[in-house]
Amino acid sequence: MRTAGRQETRPEAARGSGYRLRRSISLAFIAGISLFAAACASLNEPGEPKASASAELALEEMLTPAQRKEHERLVASYGGIYGDPKLQALIQSIVTRLVAASERPDQRYRVTILNSPAINAFALPNGSLYITRGLLALASDNSEIASVLAHEMAHVIANHAATREDQMKQAVLVSRVISDVVNDSDLGALALARSRISLASFSRGQELEADAIGVGISARAGFDPYGAERFLTVMGEQSSLKSTSIGQTSTPDNADFLASHPATPERISIVMANAREYASPDKPGERDRKQYLAALDGLVYGDDPKEGFIRGSRFFHPKLGFTFTAPQGFTLENTSQAVLGASSSGREALRLDAVRVTGDQSLGQYLSSGWIDGVEISSVESLVLNGFPAATAVARGEQWSFRMFAIRFGSDVYRLIFAARDLTPELDRQFRAAAETFRRVSIEEAENVKPLRLRIVTVGLTDTPEKLAARMDVPDRALDRFLIINGLARGAKLPYGEQVKIISE
Repeated sequence: MRTAGRQETRPEAARGSGYRLRRSISLAFIAGISLFAAACASLNEPGEPKASASAELALEEMLTPAQRKEHERLVASYGGIYGDPKLQALIQSIVTRLVAASERPDQRYRVTILNSPAINAFALPNGSLYITRGLLALASDNSEIASVLAHEMAHVIANHAATREDQMKQAVLVSRVISDVVNDSDLGALALARSRISLASFSRGQELEADAIGVGISARAGFDPYGAERFLTVMGEQSSLKSTSIGQTSTPDNADFLASHPATPERISIVMANAREYASPDKPGERDRKQYLAALDGLVYGDDPKEGFIRGSRFFHPKLGFTFTAPQGFTLENTSQAVLGASSSGREALRLDAVRVTGDQSLGQYLSSGWIDGVEISSVESLVLNGFPAATAVARGEQWSFRMFAIRFGSDVYRLIFAARDLTPELDRQFRAAAETFRRVSIEEAENVKPLRLRIVTVGLTDTPEKLAARMDVPDRALDRFLIINGLARGAKLPYGEQVKIISE
């Protein structure tokens, strides 16, 4: 959650756009239920890593001003560049090998690692390749990452990537139109986040063609061509885990790599058939697991505390200095525009964001000023939450009812808005109790917060998946998460001395 881009809200402006903003809030809650956009975090490492300095210079030479602007837009939408010299150097070296073995060895490529826990990778027609740290965290060796990069290079080689550029332009245009119509930058950003899946949206034939080309490139470069099958399998398992964790079934709206690269049994079997053309399963080729894991050690996993993070049902933002806990049973997601949450039933949701409210307007006046329709004026109430001035009110619409809180914290006003299909007295009590958890964090608390990271550990004589999973700092299903990030099947035995990934501070 960021504070950039907030709009100062004036009473007269709010009254003039009440219906339109009411629609934007409703859509935001629907998004919280049906779409968990990629969490956005910014590492902001001091200085550019030396490993990427030459790549940045190459970018200046490769891109036109328009393409450079598009690059900056994409990087910003995915939380910035993730600065890790050893990881950047490894990925770049893999790309160099792939290029030499490709059908277009003259094509120049540049890889940008995006600082996002979202699982995504895509390419632009000019040869710019993008891969998120969330995707890197799922891979277990060089050949698996090579399969992803080769697949994206194949789209460039086959000229598929030109489609993505057109779709992204359309997505930006849609977001601008929506922002202009509803006078709400958050909704425009939401539309752009939703339409980001179009970056990787190709026809089935194009995807299968890219698979075939990519497997061939990987194999000729000396990598294990079966890496594509292994990675697609892990991706499918991760998608299923995420879906069941938030009480949803998989949908095409999930803004990740798998949304447009579905790991269907048919596709996996075709990838396997492609791999057999180049190598037999018993002599597959190079994996370089040890080298990959060494570069991955210490990778930030999930949200970065510098932009707020989620631990279970609690949201904590050490930089802004506050925390709150969602009602029991809610799953939270930290996006660039807001913290979104939804219950497992999908009948309740929440949104936390920040706005600027002029000092001459009380919080009660702000809640009833018209930025959301259906406010029950008699329900407007001034109160104090853990020492902070606040106000609350109820709004009712045709399908959703809202319990809203406005909390003045420093120079900002935080809107904590709960939505329910049926706002019962019991639910209302739960929403009020959750709002009362909004509080300031101490300096000591903020200083002690650390991001979760991937740690590479060596399997001991008595270690089992269950034992290592118990060491992980995850909210639930630790064993499932351990197996997925290590590409292991349930019941797998861990060889003594093998290196594996765990998630911990």
